Amino acid sequence: MVKPLTFKGDKKTKKRKRAAADRAEDDEQPGESSSSRQQKLVKTGDNDEDQPNDDSWVSADAVSDVVGPVMIVLPTDKPSALACDPSGKVFALPIENIVDNNPTSAEPHDVRQVWVANRVAGTENFRFKGHHGRYLACDKIGLLSATSEAVSPLESFNIIATADTPGTFQLQTLRDTLLTIKPSTSSKPNAPPAEVRGDADAITFNTTLRIRMQARFKPRLRTSKEEREKSKISRRELEEAAGRRLDEDEVRMLKRAKREGDYHERLLEIKVKNKHDKFG
Repeated sequence: MVKPLTFKGDKKTKKRKRAAADRAEDDEQPGESSSSRQQKLVKTGDNDEDQPNDDSWVSADAVSDVVGPVMIVLPTDKPSALACDPSGKVFALPIENIVDNNPTSAEPHDVRQVWVANRVAGTENFRFKGHHGRYLACDKIGLLSATSEAVSPLESFNIIATADTPGTFQLQTLRDTLLTIKPSTSSKPNAPPAEVRGDADAITFNTTLRIRMQARFKPRLRTSKEEREKSKISRRELEEAAGRRLDEDEVRMLKRAKREGDYHERLLEIKVKNKHDKFG
């Protein structure tokens, strides 16, 4: 299910913590006080609420990372992001959510700075859908717009990792030209920091971009979370698998084995020990 886009500072909706309570009860130790159990429940609930709804923003490190909501950070003097308005005009919008002007800390403060990146079906090309449901395009003379509801070669781009600058990318049209900036010379206070075009024919500093994305869509982070979820197991489940009550050392050993991948071997050792104790 597609989740709505959220921004830093938005209030999160509260979730039921029944599942967290069940797990806390499973791990409950004999003689544990009610206050200790309550602290464990709160801690467990907080972790469960944070993990599936990680709305923090991280940098894409490889082309394969780029998917879902992204912000394209432009190499302007004061960091700005590629943006579009409801009429489809594409421009550079200064970034407000940033630490010490470091582009690797940038987060969108305006939905106009957010594009949804996906592969064009059957190709290695990317499409970028704006907040208004229309796609980023570059015409034959390098003018950018976002007015089309369909994807054609004009709305298709290649993302190329910059060879000598890890974590940065080039956005290439199917005419082999690159998205670039032309710094503004205007002295007007509200003037855009740069003009953005798609007609550069060589890689330069002005064509070198960073791509920020929501953490929950980054493949490696998502895989890591899925692996952590799979490694979770309660005391009750361990005792059911072992066929008897387990002491604290055995529970810790099996939980560690579950994380490290040798759970079945350690469980077999306990079952073999059970038989020896029974018939010895």
